[in-house]
Amino acid sequence: MKRNVLVLALCQALMMSANSLLIAVAALVGASLAPQSDYATLPLAVMFVGTLASTFPASLLMKQIGRRAGFVVGLLAGVFGATLSTLAVVAGHFVGFCVGAALIGVFNAFGQYYRFAAADVASTAYRSRAIAYVMSGGVIAAFLGPNLARLTRDLFTVEFAGSYASLLVLYGLSLALLGLARMPPPGVEERAMPGRPLAVIARRPGFSVAVLVALTGYGVMNLLMTATPLAMHANGHHFGDTAFVIQGHVLAMFAPSFVTGQLIDRFGVGQVMQWGALLAVGAVATNVSGATVSHFWVALALLGVGWNFMFIGATHLLTQTYDAADKAKAQGFNDSLIFTTVAITAFSSGFLYQHVGWRSLNLVVLPWLLAALGALRWLHGRRRAAA
Repeated sequence: MKRNVLVLALCQALMMSANSLLIAVAALVGASLAPQSDYATLPLAVMFVGTLASTFPASLLMKQIGRRAGFVVGLLAGVFGATLSTLAVVAGHFVGFCVGAALIGVFNAFGQYYRFAAADVASTAYRSRAIAYVMSGGVIAAFLGPNLARLTRDLFTVEFAGSYASLLVLYGLSLALLGLARMPPPGVEERAMPGRPLAVIARRPGFSVAVLVALTGYGVMNLLMTATPLAMHANGHHFGDTAFVIQGHVLAMFAPSFVTGQLIDRFGVGQVMQWGALLAVGAVATNVSGATVSHFWVALALLGVGWNFMFIGATHLLTQTYDAADKAKAQGFNDSLIFTTVAITAFSSGFLYQHVGWRSLNLVVLPWLLAALGALRWLHGRRRAAA
C-alpha cells in the first residue's frame, strides 16, 4: 500500500510540475501566437476542455482495464501533445499549439485519478492521509515546474520551445515509475457491476456538497491563477518575478498536504473545507489591496492553501458517498463538473481581465465562495440534526 502511494505521489509530482510550467508560460506563449490578445488564455482553456471531455471516459475505461493501464494511456496522449506543442511553438502555429494543449489535457484527465487510486489501495482509516500524501507530491512541482520553465525558456532559438520539449522528460519519467506500481486490474464482478443511476448518487447531500466545494475551490483558484501572469506583466514585473510567484503558489497548494489528512481526522472534513474557503477570501482581499510582487505572492499563497483544504477535503467527503459499484460513475461525474468549471474559468480569465480589470476579476469570485461556505454550514447542521 505504501509503495503504491509513494509511486502515485511521485507521478502526481511530475504531472503537477508539468502543469505549473504550463501555467507560468502558456498565457505568454498564447499571447505571442494568438491573432488577438483576448485569446491569450485560449490554449489553457483548450487544455482544460481536453481534460473535461476525457474525464468521464477515463474513469469508465479504468474501471475496465485498471488504474495503471489507464494512466499509461493518458501519458501517451501527453507525450503526443507535448511533441505537437513544441513543434507549434517553433513554427508559430496557434491552432497546432491549441491541439497540443488539448492532448495534454487528455493526460491530465487520467492523471487526476492518482488521488482516487490512492483511496482505492488504502485502508479506510488511512484513506484521508493517502489522498493527502499523493497530493503532497505537488511540493516537488512548486520547485521543478517554474524553474524548469525558466531554465529551458531559451534552450532553443524560439522562446519557450524548450520549456514544452521538457514535458517529454517529465512524462517519460512517469511511465517508468508506473512500472513499479502494483495495482491489480479490477475483477470480472467489479467490471460488470452497473451501479446506481447518477441521479440517485447525486441526490445524496454529502455528494452534492463535496462536488460544489471542489469545483468552487478549483474554479476560483484557476480563474485568479491564470490571470496572475498577465496582471504581473501589465504592472511591469519581470518574468522571473512571475515564476517566483507561481512557485510560491504551487508550493502553497501542496505543502499543506503533509498535514491536511491529520487535520481532517482531528477537526472534521467540513471544518477544514470551511478554513479553505476563508483563506480564498483572504486571497481576494490581498489582490485588491495592491499590485506589488509581495501582494501577488501572498495572495496566491493564501489561494493555494485554500485550494488544498477545499479540494482534498472534498475528495475525502466524496469517497464517503458511494459504493464500489458506483465508484467510476461518481468519480467521473465529479471530475467532469470540476473541469467544466476549470475550462470556463481558464477561457474567461483572460477575457475578464482584458475587459473588467484585475480588481473586478477578483471580486467576481466572492459570491461563489460564500455559496460554498453556506452549503458547508447546511451540511454540518443536517448531520448534527441526524446525530
